[in-house]
Amino acid sequence: MDPSKQAISQYANTSDRLALRVAILSYDTNPQTWYSWLGERLHVVGDVLEVGSGTGELWRRIDSSHARLTLTDFSPAMCEKLRELRFPQAISVKQCDAAALPFPDARFDLVIANHMLYHLDDPEAALGEFFRVLRPGGRLRVALNGRDHIEELLALGAAVGRPSPILDAARVTAETAPGLLGKYFGDVNVERFPGEFDVPDPGPVLGYLTSWGDGAMAVEQEADARALVEERIAREGSFRIRKNMVLFSASKL
Repeated sequence: MDPSKQAISQYANTSDRLALRVAILSYDTNPQTWYSWLGERLHVVGDVLEVGSGTGELWRRIDSSHARLTLTDFSPAMCEKLRELRFPQAISVKQCDAAALPFPDARFDLVIANHMLYHLDDPEAALGEFFRVLRPGGRLRVALNGRDHIEELLALGAAVGRPSPILDAARVTAETAPGLLGKYFGDVNVERFPGEFDVPDPGPVLGYLTSWGDGAMAVEQEADARALVEERIAREGSFRIRKNMVLFSASKL
């Protein structure tokens, strides 16, 4: 299986951790949401494949009525959530490995990988599969984070003994993606999503830290984290978290 051990432990049997992380997006200072911003850049028409669809939150927020949509994830729990989605058209949901897609060559007009490549042990193998299933002239959209993404959360987790398992395990980040994408695709374009997260209370911050482990935080950990967050909010008015979310657009020449 291409998903990393960390991804399997985090996502294979539950969608709860992903939901806790997605929740932080609602505190973005950008008046345009991530999903709206991303949707404007996808041009969802024709035969569309999303790899690593998670709970399908993207498709709750953007119009896909002009596309023949295929959603995939390695996680049975995520695929169960995807099958609960309601669309005006019939869609296909498949549980599969991103590095061994069960589709013929040149099957899709658009492939989307929204914040999922860094969960793979071999992201280059997945890119090879994306290239294979795209038609000539087909489009690829890949969202990734930079290494300085959510630095304040990373520092908080480290301070209370709840470090993130994701960054150290990542085989690709926004900094390294252009070279990797360029091995397979042409017309690689980079666009950063502006804004930061401005969180007014400790709850979403503690929820994000909780998502990094296999269970709830220890009582002392949570108390220490809450105290640090509350102190920051009292001093600055909110807990501000810088982000580095990047969209890569490319095509199969």
